Amino acid sequence: MNGLRTFLNQSYTAYHTTHNVCKLLQQHGFSPLTLGEKWNLSVGSKHYVCKNGSSVVAFVVGKQGIFNICESHSDSPSFKVKGNCVVQSAGAKRINTEKYGGGLMYTYFDRPLKVAGRVVVETENGIEEQLVESSYNVVIPSLAIHHNPTANDSFAVNPQVDTWPLVGEVGDLHKTLASGKVLDADLYVVPATQAFFAGANNEYLCSPRLDNLTSAYTSMVALANSAPTNIAVVACLDNEEIGSGTRQGTPLFIQQVCDAICNALGLSPENRTRAYENGFCLSVDNGHAVHPAHPEKSEPNFQAKINCGIVVKHHVNYSTDGLSGALAKKIFADNGVAFQDLYNRSDLRCGSTLGLSTARTLGIRTCDIGLAQLAMHSACETVGTTDVETMQRALEAFLNSPINGTQTK
Repeated sequence: MNGLRTFLNQSYTAYHTTHNVCKLLQQHGFSPLTLGEKWNLSVGSKHYVCKNGSSVVAFVVGKQGIFNICESHSDSPSFKVKGNCVVQSAGAKRINTEKYGGGLMYTYFDRPLKVAGRVVVETENGIEEQLVESSYNVVIPSLAIHHNPTANDSFAVNPQVDTWPLVGEVGDLHKTLASGKVLDADLYVVPATQAFFAGANNEYLCSPRLDNLTSAYTSMVALANSAPTNIAVVACLDNEEIGSGTRQGTPLFIQQVCDAICNALGLSPENRTRAYENGFCLSVDNGHAVHPAHPEKSEPNFQAKINCGIVVKHHVNYSTDGLSGALAKKIFADNGVAFQDLYNRSDLRCGSTLGLSTARTLGIRTCDIGLAQLAMHSACETVGTTDVETMQRALEAFLNSPINGTQTK
């Protein structure tokens, strides 16, 4: 659990997440590859491929030409910085931002925040990308209750007015983050709260970005610990929170890596098709736990509870169907992994995941799973500590499973 807490504390943005994932993989013997170059692979080969510095796909080659894929995403809701814009506002300087993803915006007020992401710098050797995080905190102050007496009854956050953080006496934001000539940047204002345990027996883990860094971390550790029969692939993609429409966010990146694996292994066109058709993908992204104060927001007959096992997610927005759900449950049951089914209330909207897009792009059987989570998209979210350990065991079991078509062994 200490490894996960460190990962959460250091992975402020998708760029930091990808950097930390690659470090973890390197420590376990994985080496980088580049799309478009010739790959030499054999059984036991362990590699990873990055794109845009914010997405990564890693794999271990097993002896059977079938793909076991699990996927998560590297990004979380936050505020994206507009250019290098520091705005003078009534005696204070603020950073001009816009929403990134569907965050629970009021939770970002009155807490430590950082500016983090990627800057692109011009050097003597050309253009260079640099990973950055501010050495200082910024803050978004609330309007006092005396000036907003109805705040506890109704408060609509206006992102053009309310959510620009105080940055202090700064003339050039980029110069506080990097040296040299900054040509452009991808910067975000993100929660700086450190991960912590809650509950008398540390039953709960609370942190920013649990959605979806718990999935990214447990899946990569599971891959590092795996000894697969099939070709085990783990993807962590950027931009899921804004629709997965980028070159680094689309499941086409997974397909590019998988096709390159097929090329390197010399698979025939028929065997490539079988690698997907007989394979299986888990889309790993957290689901809503029943809220103790608001159980009416959950489907009464399918309430996911914290520390009660992996959530198998069912909805028309998810990729799970009867067969893929059965396959996932069979793997979990055979390996002593606790699980529970989650359906949403029919009168409440449901989020989306990478699952449907991946199933459509790869033509692979897919099931959506995740941890039961409270405070989804808050600046500080909550999951169960037991569930995190259960998820890692579940993903190891899946990646090691000799799936073949609709059969499990």
